[in-house]
Amino acid sequence: MLQPIRIQGTDDTPQVILDPNPDNPKFEISGRSLPEDVVAFYEPILEWLDEYAKNPLPKTVFDFKLEYFNTASSKLLLDILLKLEDMYDDGHDVLVRWHYPEDDEDMQEAGEEYADIVEVPFEQVPYSVD
Repeated sequence: MLQPIRIQGTDDTPQVILDPNPDNPKFEISGRSLPEDVVAFYEPILEWLDEYAKNPLPKTVFDFKLEYFNTASSKLLLDILLKLEDMYDDGHDVLVRWHYPEDDEDMQEAGEEYADIVEVPFEQVPYSVD
């Protein structure tokens, strides 16, 4: 079985949880994404998704809960979404949930733009920030 990835978030890098445990799967990227070397940060995640796609769970729900990401990160987030789209195209059950602070139009629009680019079931999930 594929080993989970768990990356603790920092001020500049998001928390990443990729855990294909059939009893309690969790696929989530949350926090802030402006790593110094964005490719080095996301490369292992993309490689993991390539492996996961060979034998995914019956349903994959991927949560994006980003407060902020820079332009360099946006390209790699798209790469992740394209991998999820490939899985969906291969007949797998995939859902992307884009969580954004309800008062943050930029993050809401970013989610809408991604939803327009990739052909994959996509939910916008506003949340309140206390």
